[in-house]
Formats: sequence, C-alpha cells, structure tokens
Amino acid sequence: MSITGFVILAVIIVVLVYIVLLYNGLVTMKNNVAKAWANIDVLLKQRHDELPKLVDTCKQYMGYEQQTLVKVMEARAGVQQARESGNLAALGPAEAHLRSMIGNLYAVAEAYPQLKANESFQQLQSRITGLENSIADRREFYNDSVNVYNIRIEQFPASLIARNFGFKEAQLLDFGEDEKKDVDMKALFS
Repeated sequence: MSITGFVILAVIIVVLVYIVLLYNGLVTMKNNVAKAWANIDVLLKQRHDELPKLVDTCKQYMGYEQQTLVKVMEARAGVQQARESGNLAALGPAEAHLRSMIGNLYAVAEAYPQLKANESFQQLQSRITGLENSIADRREFYNDSVNVYNIRIEQFPASLIARNFGFKEAQLLDFGEDEKKDVDMKALFS
C-alpha cells in the first residue's frame, strides 16, 4: 500500500473514532439528564409519602381547618399526576401550587400552639422542608444537565450525529412567573 493509501486509511480511522467519541458523549449526556430526573423523581416520591403523615398529624389539632388540609392533598395529587405522566410542563405549576399550599398549612399551624409543639409535627415539617430544599437543588442540577445536553446536540458536528441517531431535545423543568416572584408573607399570615 502506498503512503497515500496509509494517509487515507488513517484519516478514515480518525474520523470514525471521532464519530464514535461524539456519539458516546451524546449518550453520556442523555443518560445524565435521565439520572438527574430520576433523582428529582425520588425526592418527589419521598415528599409525596410524607405529606399524608403531616396532614394526619394536623387533623388531630386543626378541626376547623379541613379546607386547608384538603387543598394540600389535592395539590399533592396534582404533582403526583404530573410526575407519573412525565409531563414537565405541568409539573412546574403543580409544584408551585403544592409549595404554596404547604406554606399555607404552616401558616395556619401557627395558630395552633399544641400542634406546633407536637414532636411528630416538628419532625415532619423539618423533613418536608429538607426535601423541598433537596428538590430545589436537584431541579437546578437537572436543568443544567438538560442545558448542556441541548446545546451539545445543536452544535456542529454533534448535531449531525444527534439527528441521525434520534437524539431529541430534552425539556427543561420550567416554572411560571408565580414560582419566580417573591413570597407575599403578609398574605400567608392573614
């Protein structure tokens, strides 16, 4: 084989190796997005399981506040439905509504000193608050992973590989304006 033949063969091998590396990089990024979502999903499930315990604890003390408890459970069901269906567009507003209802529950609980002093209530409140913080952290990590992945599948030459091998754009976990604005503490306690 001539030197030209070796050069052509070397170029072909380099191009094939580069294509394989691009493909494997895209697969890694796609799986990182899936892993980031799975982490959020686990935390949502844990919070989903803790909320009925909190509501049951509150029922013992908040006999006249049943509407608040019902709203928390309805908001919980909305998040669960969006989570199970994988509907990220619906999950953001459902999450915002649930957090608002949990905030309302905590605000109403302020009027019940015996409830606030209840050890079970304090533990559940602390656990749910910790889960909320973890969800917020994981949500940020998920959106970062999605952003990196989406940018990569749009960049040349990775876009050629992405298009030919069916890599689809991932959806950001987006939140509406209600979620982004400051909490009206006066409204929570009135």
